[in-house]
Amino acid sequence: MKIVNWGIIGLGNIAYRFSKNFKKVENAKLLAVSSKDDNKLQKFGEEFNIEKKFLFKDYQDLVFCDDIDIIYIALPNSLHKKWVLQAIENKKNVLVEKPATINFPDAKEIRNSLKKNSIFFSEAFMYRYHPQINSIIKMIKNGKIGRLLSMETCFGINVLSKKKLFFFEKKRKIDPTSRLFNKNLGGGCILDLGCYPSSFSLLIGSLINEIKINDLKLVNIFKEIGETGVDIHSSAELLFPSGFTSKIYASFKKNLGNKSIIKGEKGSIIVNNTWLGGDIILCDNDNSEQIIRFDKDKNIYRYQIEEINKNLINGSYETNFPIMSMEETLINMKIVDDWLNY
Repeated sequence: MKIVNWGIIGLGNIAYRFSKNFKKVENAKLLAVSSKDDNKLQKFGEEFNIEKKFLFKDYQDLVFCDDIDIIYIALPNSLHKKWVLQAIENKKNVLVEKPATINFPDAKEIRNSLKKNSIFFSEAFMYRYHPQINSIIKMIKNGKIGRLLSMETCFGINVLSKKKLFFFEKKRKIDPTSRLFNKNLGGGCILDLGCYPSSFSLLIGSLINEIKINDLKLVNIFKEIGETGVDIHSSAELLFPSGFTSKIYASFKKNLGNKSIIKGEKGSIIVNNTWLGGDIILCDNDNSEQIIRFDKDKNIYRYQIEEINKNLINGSYETNFPIMSMEETLINMKIVDDWLNY
């Protein structure tokens, strides 16, 4: 059996959660990691049995490593473009953490580089790999809720306050150097969280007809700017050429959760855990419900690794729908850019 050797640049929390799933995938190996933090390098090396020669303090050394088949780039948002381009130039397949870039022009630069190289590239929207997404698509295509009308989707986590005794909340001290709150690092709730609802809206809207780069309009935009100059709470409405609309929400201020409701003429689909996967509720207009359940034991990152491995083993450089394609990344970054710069 062919083994796909993975390398990871950037060893934050999401890289750690991702890495824990390699032991459950037969044809994947976490071969190498890179971080400027010695403690993180040692921790990863010990926990995931990585040879010392594959523990790189210099990101460039990992990119140049001939033994690596694909690089997962899990750095702060502002560093994505540089290291994606480095990986592409060195003919390495790429999975990059969302958002792929911090603006639309940078996404176009990556797209242009990919045109010159035959490699696999995808933005790491892990929710696209969970079987609930294919189930939602099948329901819609089979007319379970009739003609699509609208949807609402959100991603909000209160990181600005902490609960104290008797449920009182106290304002957290904000670190202006944190990637979440530093504008130069691509901070703000729209880039960090809002790209999820916009990408899901893009997926659902594309089931009606193909979406092109300038087809979408953003209206009813609201933004609240925090003390460090980044957006901390925001909403907008996406208008599709078909008449379909989507209300999107992102927040560092409120626990909005990660629920989505997709409405059609005959009923609706309620997705209670959009970004990590879970049960789906199919409702008709008479309020009768059907619950579709999924395996809760299989981690969403395991689905992600398995799907990408399948691509690479089969020699395919194109993502399989509904996995995020480069063209979708480009359109989604245009939406996020318009939202940010309103």
